[in-house]
Amino acid sequence: MDVTAGESQGNGHDGEGSAVKIPERLLKRDQARTEDAERRKEAKENQSVTEEKSEFFSSTFSRERAAIEELLSGCSGADRAAAAQTLEEVTAKTQQLQKFLNDSMVFLTQYELRQAQASLQKLQTGLAEKRDEALPKKKFAFRARSKAKEEVAAAPPPADTLADAGTPADPDSAKVDGAVNSEQCGFSSMDNMVLTKTAEEIQRQDILLTHLTNCKVRLFGSPSTLHIKHVSGCEILCGPVSSSVFVDHCRDSTLAFPCQQLRTHNTTDTRVYLHVTSRAIIEDCHGVSFAPFSWSYPTLDEDFSSSGLDRDRNNWTQVDDFNWLAAGTPSPNWTVIPDVDRKTSWEP
Repeated sequence: MDVTAGESQGNGHDGEGSAVKIPERLLKRDQARTEDAERRKEAKENQSVTEEKSEFFSSTFSRERAAIEELLSGCSGADRAAAAQTLEEVTAKTQQLQKFLNDSMVFLTQYELRQAQASLQKLQTGLAEKRDEALPKKKFAFRARSKAKEEVAAAPPPADTLADAGTPADPDSAKVDGAVNSEQCGFSSMDNMVLTKTAEEIQRQDILLTHLTNCKVRLFGSPSTLHIKHVSGCEILCGPVSSSVFVDHCRDSTLAFPCQQLRTHNTTDTRVYLHVTSRAIIEDCHGVSFAPFSWSYPTLDEDFSSSGLDRDRNNWTQVDDFNWLAAGTPSPNWTVIPDVDRKTSWEP
């Protein structure tokens, strides 16, 4: 009887032990289910917030774009003073829209980002065309040159020759992709030259550098935009660009500039020393490498202030490759220049 009682008592204890363990397993399982449900709820809420932000961006961007387009259309037929005032307002609104896009990049999809950037580029192109139409500049004219100068121009220039910014070497140097470029500020169709423009020449101007080979270019000041097309073996340094830099068909070159946005296409084996306040974008590129902007000159601080760029904000490592959309995997088309390989001294 005692044994039976003891066994019964022992069995009773085992039953109690088992009864204690089962609720613990159930409790852990229930807790895991609760945590999983909370995670799903949080993910759904985050998705809803992102969608709401995306919808707000889309509606706001479309509304502001329409307002800018309406202002541009109102320039037609207006007198010069009224057109100038309207274009100034359009410029300010376009810059505000660019800032709105930059601030919204964190939650936009690649497709939404590309669509918005294409729309913004169309606005900037329309603004430039309307400015040329409403506020025409004087037509470009070649200066008469003496026979002695022509003989000098006929000889191959030495590598350290300083190009005359005002007088192209030949008529083709005033052409961009076959079209006469009567109003653009910049350099075209030159080889083995040292090319320089001062702040007074480029301030708030649209700069075009095209068909340059083995040239050293120094642009002091703060231009509005910078276009670099069809360059090879060049070193191009530029002061703060208040809006965008566009690079296309660049090969085996070194570039350095601060800007609000960088768009790079069809570029190979090129090093970019960059200060960018939004993001850099590459497409159809390979062998492109980045490092922080390191060129300096006496009036750089003043030019930063004039450009309106935030000197404390540099997203030089945030590069979007439109040919590489695999999430979580680095693009093979661009790299960061190692510290030991970065250029710190820039010879004139």
